[in-house]
Parts: sequence; structure tokens; C-alpha cells
Amino acid sequence: MKFNTKIPKHLKQAYNKELKQYSFCLENKQYSSAWYHLERSHIIGQSYPIEHTYSHWLMLKFGVMEKNTKEVFGQILRLIVGGWKSFINHIPLGNTGGTNVPPLRPMPFPDDIKELINTK
Repeated sequence: MKFNTKIPKHLKQAYNKELKQYSFCLENKQYSSAWYHLERSHIIGQSYPIEHTYSHWLMLKFGVMEKNTKEVFGQILRLIVGGWKSFINHIPLGNTGGTNVPPLRPMPFPDDIKELINTK
């Protein structure tokens, strides 16, 4: 069994770039764009417990800000199980992480993220 503990440097850089874009959009009240970048950070970081959990934490905070009860409760559930599932490499690849999709549904990767993930 493969255990995921540390995100590779090139993925960490892409993950941080998405989080910076998220923060910029949030500060400028571009909420749909902010959410888009949170989803992308989730896709990039979902195989790594720290990054995966942090993406869900930010999604929870976003749900609270938006007063979206479904998102808040969905993110609490994902926070409880997401990190350890990343650690044991048992995650639905490509899943965007929000409550608008089932938590165990694999999804196609955006082309640029697919290329990034396939880079060693």
C-alpha cells in the first residue's frame, strides 16, 4: 500500500498558485472565480493529506461566508474523512471537492492539471 505524505514540489507550487488566485478573487468579491480556484486547489492537492484537508477547510469557511448550510455540513463530513483517505491513497481522482458533486465520484481532470500531475 502506498502512503502519501508529502506533495511534490511542482504540485505544491501549482497548489499555492491556485490558493493565491482564490485569495485575490475573494478579496475582490469575485466569488464564483474564488470557488473555481478552490476546486482546482482541491484537485491538485487531494492526494496529499495536508493540502487536501486545507482545501476542504477553505471550502468550509467559504460555505459559512456564503451562508450555504449544505456546503457547510458537506465540508464538515469531508474534513472528517478526507485527510486519512488521502494518506492511504483512496480518493476519487479529479473530484472538485464541493457538495455539488458526490464525494466519492471520480471526475475528469482539467487538461492543464492532468498534464501537471503526469509530470514527474
